Amino acid sequence: MRLKIVESFDQTFTLTHTARDALYELLTGEAFCQQICGQAQCDRVEFTQMLFQPTPYTSIETKGMPVEFEQYHESPDYVIINVPPNFMFQAKIFNPNRLCAVYKKAYDS
Repeated sequence: MRLKIVESFDQTFTLTHTARDALYELLTGEAFCQQICGQAQCDRVEFTQMLFQPTPYTSIETKGMPVEFEQYHESPDYVIINVPPNFMFQAKIFNPNRLCAVYKKAYDS
């Protein structure tokens, strides 16, 4: 089986204010943030309000994300999660069908 490299991928999307607000509320819920903290091994996480659509492997985007988000992927101070499908459904977001969210890790010292 050969790997097909995509040369370009349209990763732009627009969310309505209602959908965005509903999604932000779900992504900042206390129980959900605690779940992320458990996986990321930190005391708190802060949602950065940065979302992106995962991309297929391209010669430029080798990490499955837009190049401008790779700095967060490589940083130990941030965590990137796939937005749960039930959150997308509850926020009535059907296009794009997948999103990722960036959180900043925080520690209580």
